[in-house]
Amino acid sequence: MQGKIIKGVAGFYYVHDGAGQVYQCRAKGVFRSRNVKPLVGDNVEFEVLDEAAGEGNVISILPRKNALIRPAAANVDQILLLFSMRSPAPNWNLLDRFLISMEQQEIPTILCFNKTDLSDSREEEAYRAVYRNTGYTVCFFSVQSQRGLAEVESLLTGKTTALAGPSGVGKSSLMNFLQPEAEAETGAVSRKIQRGRHTTRHTELFYLKKDTFLLDTPGFTSLYVEGMECQELRNYFPEFREPAKGCRFLDCVHIGERDCGVKQAVEAGEISPERYANYRQIYQELKDKKKW
Repeated sequence: MQGKIIKGVAGFYYVHDGAGQVYQCRAKGVFRSRNVKPLVGDNVEFEVLDEAAGEGNVISILPRKNALIRPAAANVDQILLLFSMRSPAPNWNLLDRFLISMEQQEIPTILCFNKTDLSDSREEEAYRAVYRNTGYTVCFFSVQSQRGLAEVESLLTGKTTALAGPSGVGKSSLMNFLQPEAEAETGAVSRKIQRGRHTTRHTELFYLKKDTFLLDTPGFTSLYVEGMECQELRNYFPEFREPAKGCRFLDCVHIGERDCGVKQAVEAGEISPERYANYRQIYQELKDKKKW
């Protein structure tokens, strides 16, 4: 039989057969001898040992489309990156760091803002303007008022989507709306620090409908950009690509050079000043790290 691993806990892998049945499986010893670890999202071949008890063995892992490092998951079609309009307000630097990480792993990202019931249309337009020329799909919704959720559902249909974002932005509430059986624990946001408690303790894939899965991941509060030289960072800001054609030097990193098309685009309002400021900060971090 074939199925998809939806959760891995304490050496057990829970495999969904695509028809509503989940089997608790062990991975055969051959995986350990080959130093291969099954990941949530893996499509696998498995054998049923006890139908009544829903137990089996994972026999083989089918070829992966991709494999994420953080979170550790396979065959992800896209990321739904969730922040909130307020309570807590977006941390733009953290948001851009996450987008860089997804650009590195070549995973399409949908940027969503929850809690529109706490904001107004002017704020939405201001947020949208920051990412206007990036190519990212940006959507706004409120789980509380259920505004805009039909658009979210349509963006998920037929895909395996990883749901990610910092704590307190409504990931568990969105999960509960999309899949009530998930029974995700919702956590109150601390009024003192405006940050949510971590309520997702492990990576888990939820079946929504045919060919549609949603991967819930533990919340994060910090993300370090790694695995690249400072000169490479420019490649992970999509809105830089077209203006960079106007740079005088092919190796322009858009910081101190003259005749820089990217800096001109920032001055012209074609690139968000906030995004560019974050680029400069992360570039400097990477540059300083290399010195050590």
